[in-house]
Amino acid sequence: MTNKPLISIITINYNNADITAALLRSVLCLEYTNIEVIVVDNASKENPAEKLKSILPSVKIILSDKNLGFAGGNNLGIKQAKGDYLFFVNNDTELTPTILGGLLEIFRDYPDAGVVSPKFHYYYAPGTIEFAGYNAVNTFTARNSMIGCRTKDEGQYDTISKTNYGHGGGMMVSRRVIEEVGPMPEVYFLYYEEFDWCEQIKKKGFNIYYQYKSLIYHKESMTVGKTSTLKTFYLNRNRILFMRRNVKGISFLGFAFYYTFFTLPKNTVGYLLKKETDHLKAFWKGVAWNLSNRNLKKIELCAE
Repeated sequence: MTNKPLISIITINYNNADITAALLRSVLCLEYTNIEVIVVDNASKENPAEKLKSILPSVKIILSDKNLGFAGGNNLGIKQAKGDYLFFVNNDTELTPTILGGLLEIFRDYPDAGVVSPKFHYYYAPGTIEFAGYNAVNTFTARNSMIGCRTKDEGQYDTISKTNYGHGGGMMVSRRVIEEVGPMPEVYFLYYEEFDWCEQIKKKGFNIYYQYKSLIYHKESMTVGKTSTLKTFYLNRNRILFMRRNVKGISFLGFAFYYTFFTLPKNTVGYLLKKETDHLKAFWKGVAWNLSNRNLKKIELCAE
């Protein structure tokens, strides 16, 4: 590793220029300065270029003529990025001044590193951890959890460690990894793409790391909303899709049994009792998508 490798910071904007502007203001405070900043605009109603360039004149703005989703938007950024390392961040995050140095330290000290994510704190709950690593996805329930989530940060997770997945809201990836593994899987559009990408990265012999020395603040779901039907659809569609792509044999049959006889009735009854018919429709739409798109190779080709 050279002393000061170029880092490409890539984020996506979608009808949320004010939030993205706040991220760029935090970029101005970074101690590490050999960076380029790329904002991919996913076909917002209004062009954010003037507002964003008024804060960071050097920002490179890529205007997509259609909404490519999280993976597609980031992949568009990858095509324009020149950095040795690419730092993918949600636009609803704010960076701390020393974040990049800590992340680079992992690639310097751990030759097997492919991805590294910082510690996450909730922006609106100072001192509260959101992420200090990920537990593995349970192959029976297709659920997992963030380590340390919603606990007060008292230094209990201040250890560099391997983890199962990077956090999609902030993850640095080496160019070497992208060249060997390929870009983010666009079949997901929104949610689970970083999990799947990390699975592919691990299959190539790289590891995923959590770096406690680097800190990021996360405002959470500022683009799609915490209770949007879009979120309900993609979380459920992609939960099944992730399992189809990454879990085989008897383990997948166990998941299929659990989902059919527990998840489906539980969520259906739950939405009915809460009279959330729009979310119920979105949930079942996600299930139906998987039933009508059984050829994985075909849908992967269509997403490219």
